[in-house]
Amino acid sequence: MKKIAALDIGLKRIGVALCLMEGVIIPQEAILRKNRVQAAREVDQFLQNWQIELLVVGIPKGGASEEEMDRRIKHFISLLDFSKEVFFVDEYGSSIEAKTAMRGINRQKRDGKIDSMAAKIILERYIAMKN
Repeated sequence: MKKIAALDIGLKRIGVALCLMEGVIIPQEAILRKNRVQAAREVDQFLQNWQIELLVVGIPKGGASEEEMDRRIKHFISLLDFSKEVFFVDEYGSSIEAKTAMRGINRQKRDGKIDSMAAKIILERYIAMKN
């Protein structure tokens, strides 16, 4: 099985999740986004450290800002030094699902756990779609 990472790209944080063996998806610590260059460098380092072979990226479908977010996310991905396969998945509602799944956990908004849980949901959607 390929080593897969998923990204939930936001303006302040980038949620990250990993699937290194079939059926096991683990949210990772979110990457704090100070600027595009710094965030792309940290994502690249993460992908290299884990020897990721496939990158799954959430793209919001529907909503007023769909085109702008699509453009921003694809631009960010173009900044990465990642030459393997990139697959885009509809992330619509993943953050709401993540908040529901994490209800009761303190500091959930500021520490990036929701962002990485959303990345986990995006990766689950990709795997379900492929099976």
